Amino acid sequence: MAKATSSKKKATKKAKSGEDATSRLRIRVRAYESKILDLSVKQIIDTALRYDAQIEGPIPLPTEIKKYTVNRAAFVYKNAREQFEMRIHKRLIDIVNPSGKVIEALTNMSLPSGVNIDVKLI
Repeated sequence: MAKATSSKKKATKKAKSGEDATSRLRIRVRAYESKILDLSVKQIIDTALRYDAQIEGPIPLPTEIKKYTVNRAAFVYKNAREQFEMRIHKRLIDIVNPSGKVIEALTNMSLPSGVNIDVKLI
C-alpha cells in the first residue's frame, strides 16, 4: 500500500528585487475606559498626521473581559456569591514608514493615566 503524500508545504515569502522594504510602527493602546482610550487614540493620530505620516487604523481589537467570583460571606453561605468583571479595551494603530520627527513627537506626548501603550517597530 503506497503512502499518500499529502503533506502541506509552508509557503515562503520571498521579497522581490523591485520591492522596497517598508518599516511600520505598530502602536497597541489599552485602557479600562473606552472614552479615555478613544481620546488618546485621536491624540496619537493627530500628532502623527501633523508630520504627514501615513496611518492605518485605529483598528478596534476584541475587548478582553476578566471575571472574578467571590463569596459574599466569610465562612458559610457558599451560594451567596458576587461577580465582578474588568473590561480591557484595545486599539491598534500602524504608522507606515515613520520619520524621526514622528517617533520623537510620539515619545514626548503625554497621555492620561490608565492608558497603556505598546510600541513595536516591524
